[in-house]
Amino acid sequence: MCWTGRMMLGTFSILLVLVHAAAACEFGPFPYRATGIVCRMTKPAALLLNQKTAQVIQVAFRNAQFPNITGERSMRLLGQVAYGLSNIQVNDLSIERSEVELKENDVIHVAIKNMTAVFKGTLTYGYAGAWFLQLFHSVDFEIESSIDLELNIELTCQKEQLVPDASDCYLAFHKLTLHLQGDKQPGWLKQLFTDFISFTLKLVLKREVCKEIDAVAKTLTNFILDLAANFVRDQDISVDISLASDPVIKASYIESHHKGLVVYKNNSSVLSDSVFSPSLLTENRMLYFWLSEHTISSLASAAFLDGRLVLNLRGEKLQELFEMEDTEVQQKAVQMIFQGTSYNDSVAKVWSLTQPQISLQPEGTVVRSLVAVEVSILPAGEEPLVTLYMEKEITVTIQATYAEKKLILQPVDSSIEIKVFKCTADPSGKDPSIQSFLQNMILIAGIPEVTSSIGSALTSLVNSKSLDQFDIINPEIITRKGYVIVQLDFGFPSHLLLNFLEKSL
Repeated sequence: MCWTGRMMLGTFSILLVLVHAAAACEFGPFPYRATGIVCRMTKPAALLLNQKTAQVIQVAFRNAQFPNITGERSMRLLGQVAYGLSNIQVNDLSIERSEVELKENDVIHVAIKNMTAVFKGTLTYGYAGAWFLQLFHSVDFEIESSIDLELNIELTCQKEQLVPDASDCYLAFHKLTLHLQGDKQPGWLKQLFTDFISFTLKLVLKREVCKEIDAVAKTLTNFILDLAANFVRDQDISVDISLASDPVIKASYIESHHKGLVVYKNNSSVLSDSVFSPSLLTENRMLYFWLSEHTISSLASAAFLDGRLVLNLRGEKLQELFEMEDTEVQQKAVQMIFQGTSYNDSVAKVWSLTQPQISLQPEGTVVRSLVAVEVSILPAGEEPLVTLYMEKEITVTIQATYAEKKLILQPVDSSIEIKVFKCTADPSGKDPSIQSFLQNMILIAGIPEVTSSIGSALTSLVNSKSLDQFDIINPEIITRKGYVIVQLDFGFPSHLLLNFLEKSL
């Protein structure tokens, strides 16, 4: 899926998740109709990610495998002169500045300016003189370099997934100075080998460094795609985040469109009437996620089918639920329902009998469902005894916020209609004290407890996908008719990428 930040090489992998080449995939004349999830990353986010460029470039240089460089040349009086550079390594890489430009032809242009690096290794040389005198020497060397790096990263789409091509890569050398061990060699020898090897060395560096950068691009792209796919997958429930349409590339943002189809046990939902339009999103924040009502509703249905919409309460939680207020009516009702049994020896089960109906509105997420509540007491040495069973039609409007790395679901409006009522303490179902108590208990304590438990479960789920490692700043969750927008600024945890690269390359 998509992240926001600064656009540079260390981060262009994240951009790759957002874009693909229009010529490579066909989406039909009305691609937005099949769009369930949209990600928009704005220029400020790209600039933020750009700060990680040096770290990723260092990984590319450090992992480049430089071959031995050999050459020979016939020199007057000296005869045939041969040389070889081996054990080439990179040290002290630094980058003065880097720039990124988004181009309309699905290309990300990355320019690394005044990158300095020191290449170290061993120089072996020998020559056969005019009198057949052969001399061979080996000395350590350092090569000081100043380089500009230009990358044109082309993005193609294969099977509705991104494949980056960073082979359009150029190294421009402003400085390439050879230092032999201790600078003790004669100046003519130093100049001789500098002239010999500079051209060959430039070709080898370009080939090997650019090849490694291309490999890093593909590795990072696969990492981000796998991370995104794992983020929207849990056991038998997953979300299809393959591309649904061509990207939108502007000077101020990149926008990608994904199918957002929920897959449960290999059965996929179907979306053909998305209400998405690019005008629904702004450019004020770093990162935007647009989620369709279809995607949210399908996730709720999958959770229901998977038996996840079940909540069991006992002990202190059960006590908090039934002792929301200390009144004589409440005490009487609790005594009649639990028959003197302690909360530790009782259990309340709440579950959804039907698939929840989700409607996204400006007021919040409206959830309608037929819900069952069952209270059982557990007498010692006896079978559980059901003392209360209810089925009720619940309509609740929920507003969602994310703060302190927690998803908070807050009911702001709710109503209930009891459909079935069975209580051993009130067989006729007409005891006003019990009826009044249960109505208040469900509205005041029951619904908030259920939504709080769902929020905690979702928080644990997203944190298990490493969301809590991101620095999410001032997130907003905005619901509108038929869709929800999540907008935020963030700090990117670069250690996730770098740790992955260290292990993978």
